[in-house]
Amino acid sequence: MNDNTIFSSFKFKNFELKNRIGVAPMTRLSSQTDSIPRQDVFDFLVRRAQNGAGLIYTEAIVTDYESAQGYPNQSRLLTQKQIEAWIPVVQTIRKEGAVFIMQMFHCGRMGWPEVNPANRIIAPSAISPKQKNQLTDAPYPIPDAMSRFDMEHVINGFVETAKGAVAAGFDGVEIHCAHGYLISQFLSSYSNSRTDDYGGSVGNRYRFAHEVIQAVRRVVPEDKLLTVRISNWGIADMEVSLFESKEEYQEMIKRFSDEPIDAISVSTYDYAEKVFGTDQNMAQITREVTTLPIMICGKIYDRASADNAIQDADIVLSAKSILLNPNWVADIRDEKSLSLHKSEDANIAYSAEPLP
Repeated sequence: MNDNTIFSSFKFKNFELKNRIGVAPMTRLSSQTDSIPRQDVFDFLVRRAQNGAGLIYTEAIVTDYESAQGYPNQSRLLTQKQIEAWIPVVQTIRKEGAVFIMQMFHCGRMGWPEVNPANRIIAPSAISPKQKNQLTDAPYPIPDAMSRFDMEHVINGFVETAKGAVAAGFDGVEIHCAHGYLISQFLSSYSNSRTDDYGGSVGNRYRFAHEVIQAVRRVVPEDKLLTVRISNWGIADMEVSLFESKEEYQEMIKRFSDEPIDAISVSTYDYAEKVFGTDQNMAQITREVTTLPIMICGKIYDRASADNAIQDADIVLSAKSILLNPNWVADIRDEKSLSLHKSEDANIAYSAEPLP
């Protein structure tokens, strides 16, 4: 980093970020019809660009019409109508001087059959999360272990969604490999007990992520960004470490770094937390093994935490703070006293209430 302050510019491939502050991708349940977000969700993203964020992420977009969906009312980017709904949002955000990236994911075992058009849940292995589904208060169903046909179908869903993002004019695409969703399920031995070429060793468990990235890169032009997101925690069984050791995590990061991607986004509960029994945080152990730009999020809520987090990363992402406070960028510039939000404070994101 030439200037490790959050309000310095940052060269991001062929893009110039006006600052190091981004709106994190957040799962939403806001699609009312046709898998298109509500207008207030679009307005929220535009407002954050107008109010100074240098990087904007969409909510996580599910990738196919068969098995990707994990929650009710999620959005897709596969049809002409969906593409056309996003085009004016993309154009406005880019005119405001922000870089705009579409994040896409497949929920895998983090769903229940009734929300999927195929009435089916798939995953690397027939293993369900231990905790109950918070939305249904029922155990998660045991998923179908994916066949090679399932894998090819899922990869195609990522490819077609990436094509939708390119058609809508986004500056880039992010592949969600975190939080215990499908690609993360392949990466972790906690959810992957396969005995074929997609299970067992780190290299085998990484293979599906590699195939997705390679297929997506072929349809994302070289002048567009391609990023990935990774985490050591999942939405379910949150206390479980998805990687067994610092060494295993770093081996995964090395493999991601060999891919044709432009950055790695590291999602944490707490950016400063020491991990894997070391005196290092997640950004630090990531930086040890990659030269790619690193994004970091997790309890970055005021100027002091943002300034501290950027010492080990290139871009800070805010979720709850910037979700709930449209003026967050200005407030941290002015070094206002700000409070750390609890997860419950962000429940507005999963309601019909318009965002601020």
